[in-house]
Amino acid sequence: MVDQNKSKLMNADILVVGGGLNGLPLAIAVASAGLKVVVLERDTPEAVTANTFDGRVSAIAHASRNLLKSIGVWDHVAEKQPMLDIRITDGPSKFFLHYDHRQLGDEPFGHMVENRHMRVALLKRAAEIDTLTLLAPATYTRIDRDQDGVTALLEDGTEILARLVVAADGRGSRLREMAGIGKVGWSYDQAGIVCTVEHERPHNGVAQERFLNPGPFAILPMTGNRSSLVWTEQTDMARHLMGLDDDSFLEEMALRFGDYLGALKIVGPRWSYPLALHQADSYIGERLALIGDSAHGMHPIAGQGLNLGLRDVAALAEVIMDAARLGQDPGSQTALLRYQQWRRFDSVVLLTITDLLNRLFTTDISVVRLARDLGMAAVNRMPSLKGFFMEHARGTTGELPRLLAGKRL
Repeated sequence: MVDQNKSKLMNADILVVGGGLNGLPLAIAVASAGLKVVVLERDTPEAVTANTFDGRVSAIAHASRNLLKSIGVWDHVAEKQPMLDIRITDGPSKFFLHYDHRQLGDEPFGHMVENRHMRVALLKRAAEIDTLTLLAPATYTRIDRDQDGVTALLEDGTEILARLVVAADGRGSRLREMAGIGKVGWSYDQAGIVCTVEHERPHNGVAQERFLNPGPFAILPMTGNRSSLVWTEQTDMARHLMGLDDDSFLEEMALRFGDYLGALKIVGPRWSYPLALHQADSYIGERLALIGDSAHGMHPIAGQGLNLGLRDVAALAEVIMDAARLGQDPGSQTALLRYQQWRRFDSVVLLTITDLLNRLFTTDISVVRLARDLGMAAVNRMPSLKGFFMEHARGTTGELPRLLAGKRL
């Protein structure tokens, strides 16, 4: 339920800073399992539920969908487009890689969901849970952590006592900085251009990932005859493209998009953001856990950014609830170390893979182009290896937390 900061002293098991696409799923997961949770969110619920399309869309892998179903969020999502096939091509090369969901069963690889619909669904589910309090808008002036617990002081004078604080406050995490946790990373000197395209013909649930010389050009199916475009360019070129008028921008986009879906039209806003990689030196501190972009950030080449964060959510929720059910402190170093050991290796592997893929497919050396094209062709003809990559796209590889496997906490 939404509370407008009326209480002056609040007690909670878990304090979550950030009520976005990682913070609220974690809060919902542990609150629906019986713990008392308080979430601090800087935006008002009215801003979230304004229902204005802003172009932001997320790819929800099959395993992430399992999590959202298990915590009661998925049924509240108003619109979702299944991704049935994935087609990967390398520029003008005739070689390609094709993933067909039917080779793994009846379930799609994932779904495309507009962020506004996801956030509305999260708020609806949060309002159904008595042990979850969302303070919005809310800003803290200080958060103290010691061996005895967490104390947060809000701008309006409200004091919150908790056993664990979770940083879900994004790439520039203030909580991470306050804890003195550093990060490593680098800029790609690339920018992602995002917009929504309306097209004449249906996409049939097919996602396209085209590797062009400046970077990947992803065409992701949305509901109706629409697709979300994630277009990677060098920073200077992206700045130039964003400065074009609508007709000139559409002309440049259509050159790369092609005519396989007929006539094209840009709908909604277009926006751009710098691409970079970062990894926090630690995912934990004293009575502190980092999730999502607070812990890591990656290139969008595989569309796995949100899914990586939801893997954090599932693992941390399981660690917290396992400790609580044993009568242990969910904010203890023992519990937090288990979370870090579980998540850090998986994150490093995926960040490394996306980094290498970006570097590999932005290299225009003829020998390298031939090697990667032959590699794609080989994978396309090897069922067992192809099946492994398809399971990876679904997010169903590795040691899965219970929620990602579609089970209850």
